[in-house]
Amino acid sequence: MGEPRECVPEQPARVEQGRRLLLWAPLLGLTALVLAGAAARLAGRPGVGDLLWVAATVTALVPAVVSMVRDLRHRRYGVDVIAVLALAGSLGVREYLAGAVIAVMVATGRALEAYAQGRATRDLRALLARAPRTARRRAPDGTIEVVPMDRVAVGDVLLVGPGDVVPVDGRLDEAATLDESVVTGESRLAQRPAGDLVASGVLNAGAAFGMRATRDAAASTYAGIVRLAREATARKAPTVRLADRYAVAFVPFTLVLAGLGWLVSGDVVRAVAVLVVATPCPLLLATPIAIVSGLSRSARHGVLVRDGGSLELLGRAHTLLVDKTGTLTAGRPRAAETVTAPDVTGDEVLRLAASVEQLSPHVLARALVEEARGRGLALAEPVGVTEEPGRGVRGRVDGREVRVGQVDGPLPEWAESARARAEGAGRSVVWVGGEAGPLGAILLDDPVRPDAPRTVERLRAAGLRRIVMVTGDRRETAERVARAVGVDDVVARCTPAEKVDRVRAEVDRAVTVMVGDGVNDAPALATAHVGVAMGATGATASADVADAVLTVDELGRLADAVEIARYARRIAVQSATVGMGLAVLAMFVAAIGRLPPVGGAFLQEGIDVLVILNALRALLKPR
Repeated sequence: MGEPRECVPEQPARVEQGRRLLLWAPLLGLTALVLAGAAARLAGRPGVGDLLWVAATVTALVPAVVSMVRDLRHRRYGVDVIAVLALAGSLGVREYLAGAVIAVMVATGRALEAYAQGRATRDLRALLARAPRTARRRAPDGTIEVVPMDRVAVGDVLLVGPGDVVPVDGRLDEAATLDESVVTGESRLAQRPAGDLVASGVLNAGAAFGMRATRDAAASTYAGIVRLAREATARKAPTVRLADRYAVAFVPFTLVLAGLGWLVSGDVVRAVAVLVVATPCPLLLATPIAIVSGLSRSARHGVLVRDGGSLELLGRAHTLLVDKTGTLTAGRPRAAETVTAPDVTGDEVLRLAASVEQLSPHVLARALVEEARGRGLALAEPVGVTEEPGRGVRGRVDGREVRVGQVDGPLPEWAESARARAEGAGRSVVWVGGEAGPLGAILLDDPVRPDAPRTVERLRAAGLRRIVMVTGDRRETAERVARAVGVDDVVARCTPAEKVDRVRAEVDRAVTVMVGDGVNDAPALATAHVGVAMGATGATASADVADAVLTVDELGRLADAVEIARYARRIAVQSATVGMGLAVLAMFVAAIGRLPPVGGAFLQEGIDVLVILNALRALLKPR
């Protein structure tokens, strides 16, 4: 029990302080040069002051030129062109103070953007820092050995000490007290009984306990969350890409306006003043900060969004397609009744079905396995198990072929009676069959989540205008759930291919979000503008193709994410619009000679700081 905790050590404080100093060092250095130049001029040494301002200008000019050349090589260009021309132009017309202020302006923008990036992604970095690297495994001789995560296999008996992170998904051998906040976002401690499933990544907040691994490290819940977190950095969102397209028009506009000011007045200083005011473009500073801030807030609310583009699309979504089982329903169905063929017992049907379903991540499979274990049935190890999305699972148990899921072809009289009974009670049916046909039917209850109607209302309030439930279940059962929760439309008996077709049809009409929790949902999630996986179920295939993962099985978290996304996008557009409008207005004033380069530099500095600070509001809770 004296082993160290299986997570990455915390960064020493001095390393973190060094990073912060490195972040602000360019800005502090350039500011010092500007102030030293001003002090030299006040001391009656203008030559020294100008030399210091030139040094500041050149210090900013060199990396700006490198950045511009790199972009031009990739056939891209943006406001770096204006920055280079403004810095070089200030040197050319001997407006050394203006050039130095521009240098400080550029450094301020970069420092604030880097600060926002670090501030907004610290929650994601915390996820990565908690990723377990080793696990305590009980050897056959009873000793405890510490092994690397990649050596943990399904069925291994593991020991989780106090304060340890649960290394893989598993089943508890004894009761445990867990801190699940890193996965679920809930701060309350959870008491889990023996036999309950536990997700990797949660923290043992009580005494040591034993567990049996049900998944290896690569397939466990936390591994999927960590993979997503690694990708959830500020890639260019559509808003940012739009900014690049604006830059294509903004740069020529700036150059033309500067040229006209020079041509009409014959004074090149006016052209430099226009370039100074146009540097840098607030559009390219504000949008990444706001979008990355939205990513951070979503992570804190239990929704990991893969990148900024997905967050921006989520903020524009109008249509939601949602799977029924595990999202609008409780996702923990129970076996209410077993109907069997003649000469077959209910326990045998349940034992065969649960034995095959032991390896499936589907919520219906988990219900069968838990019911069989609750009855004390001895499950056999299945062989040759295959799963057909939307159809079910098949494999061999004790040498006989067993199929669990849907059934094809005509049904015998007892089976028709079971189907009618299920439809009348609004229950789901899982058919269990062998080589000769159906052996039995297990009728399952999956009640509607108590908070589902309220969740649907919240999703509408967040801006989703059309909510459609899609399910492979029967129409009668699907319509009962649809009426209870208040969705706009329902699509029943939907195969995975039909789900994809339905998602594609909605995508053609509006920005569409698809939510699912099973392997059969993966194609539909990949087709939607934004695919959202209920990641806490451990459905690795759906989580891997999704654009976002709900780390706790509560659809209400999606409403939080939509609100956050809309708020972040609104702030990004607001900051960019206001900043651009003020910059363009100042450019016209500079073009007619009413704003000198030095005044323009200070004015643009104020505009940029204003829009960046406004963009940081995306880190806060909307009113």
